[in-house]
Amino acid sequence: MIYIDPPFWPAHGTVFSHLVSDASIDELHAFADAAGITRRAFDLDHYDVPERRYRDLVAAGAIPVPGKDLVRILAASGLRVKARHRGGSLQTGLQYRWDTLLPGTEDLGAALIGRWNEPHRHYHSATHLLAVLEALDVLADGAPPRAVGLAAWFHDAVYNGVPGADEEASAALAETSLAGLVPAAEVAEAARLVRLTVTHAPAGTDDGGALLCDADLAILGGQTPDYARYVEGVRADYAHIPAADFARGRAAVVRQLLTLDPLFHTARGAELWAAAAQRNLRQELARLGQNVTG
Repeated sequence: MIYIDPPFWPAHGTVFSHLVSDASIDELHAFADAAGITRRAFDLDHYDVPERRYRDLVAAGAIPVPGKDLVRILAASGLRVKARHRGGSLQTGLQYRWDTLLPGTEDLGAALIGRWNEPHRHYHSATHLLAVLEALDVLADGAPPRAVGLAAWFHDAVYNGVPGADEEASAALAETSLAGLVPAAEVAEAARLVRLTVTHAPAGTDDGGALLCDADLAILGGQTPDYARYVEGVRADYAHIPAADFARGRAAVVRQLLTLDPLFHTARGAELWAAAAQRNLRQELARLGQNVTG
């Protein structure tokens, strides 16, 4: 089946819809060809179509759905190419997300993106930021509370490879940057959530903490290649640490993660990532154990 979301995404003086298939890219191309849509409008897993074509495409058989449903359909199809794998679109996508989250603060968003793109970052980079934001969308059906979204943006905004100190500095940055832009209670909540990422152990009644911590740790439940890239990135972030010292420290981190019960605090996070995370962490610990003594 072919699906289309409402015209919403602004570009080139108009707004655009997304056109996707739940079956195959060949089906999507065939529909687009029949509708006279140029292949130049194809972007890896969807077509961008201007508002003026929306009614025509629905009449031709495209099923209209809300934007968040279209994302779920594409993800379930296995055809989705995540934004963090789209190269140059990463920065544009992040800026759009920030502008939507807190309109009128484009410069602050750009400054934060600049921080996430600092050259010494490898895993803790803009790619990780987008992955956390995408995981939040999954956990909260595309509408996480704004304080949680803000906390995601700030949670590693300061990153010098010093656990605890980095989170505290990031929380302080959130407090100073957001003051006067959102209500004081929301500033305090965003900063609290940033500090919570030191332990990733929210209280049972802490819904916002559960969302942020699960989204931040979602990579632990990633597929094997994604988890391998995560491990490589973490090692690169700590390249200044000798191999043996890093192995001991990393093993301690992995053991601590394995002791978290639960590791994921939302029902959706546990369903999606808990089993794979246990497997990934235990396999990594076994590999580290070959080089760790004591």
